[in-house]
Amino acid sequence: MAIAGLNVSELLQLAVLLVAVGALSGFLAGVFGIGGGAILVPVFYECFRLAGVPLEVRMPLCVGTSLAIIIPTSIRSYRAHHARGAVDTKILHAWWLTVLIGVLAGSVIARYAPERLFKIVFVMVAWFAAARLLSARETWKFGEDLPKGPLMRVYGFLVGLLATLMGVGGGLFANLVMTFYGRPIHQGVATSSALAVLVSIPGALGYVYAGWPAAAHYPDVLALQPPFAIGYVSLIGAVLVMPTSLLTAPLGVRAAHAMSKKTLERAYGSYLFIAGARFVISLLYGQ
Repeated sequence: MAIAGLNVSELLQLAVLLVAVGALSGFLAGVFGIGGGAILVPVFYECFRLAGVPLEVRMPLCVGTSLAIIIPTSIRSYRAHHARGAVDTKILHAWWLTVLIGVLAGSVIARYAPERLFKIVFVMVAWFAAARLLSARETWKFGEDLPKGPLMRVYGFLVGLLATLMGVGGGLFANLVMTFYGRPIHQGVATSSALAVLVSIPGALGYVYAGWPAAAHYPDVLALQPPFAIGYVSLIGAVLVMPTSLLTAPLGVRAAHAMSKKTLERAYGSYLFIAGARFVISLLYGQ
């Protein structure tokens, strides 16, 4: 028996992989405050490639599905960090509106942008962040504390925009900004988990909207057969990944607060470099 070019055995293998990825993404959401999206997007890309999803819609489908899954994971991660008193609420108050505006802008772009744009954004931000974290140079700073006024609002807009185009919940860019202004990475991780809540809910809804034209154009793949998508959000991906990600997010929070600053930065930077490399290969060879 075959569905969308896959036999039942292959579908079961994909299901097991997605459940395992959910556990890993939830754990890393707690460790790094990234909502798990930096894990989910590359793995979804491979799963949807195996499932025969057309290249033209594969990357936005990965991003939209990731944002949908991040919703419960980021809420649980945020509550765990908040219970430890590690979240900087002043940053949340300064950024919440411009982050939402950035998410809206990213959703509109997602409706019309070519799929290469999503990969380029992912690689640029991931590798820049990896270079900052792996260098471990304290001299790489923009200032001793976060700015006030218009520049702070610009940062909030960029957090929302880039997070929506990458499917990472905002933690990747927010962590980068905060560490460039001398904030400890543990505080950056905790605050980023709260930003992921702000990004993921409107972001996922935006990808449902952005994907309606694509769903009409590819109904045999996106709507009727795996991955059973609504717009650019895969229901089968969300259902399989969400439960285990929720279970493991608090474990990641414990691990983050048990690690040293240097260990946390190196682990985060190494992963971002590897994830970015996968999409460089895709950009070069179209796979």
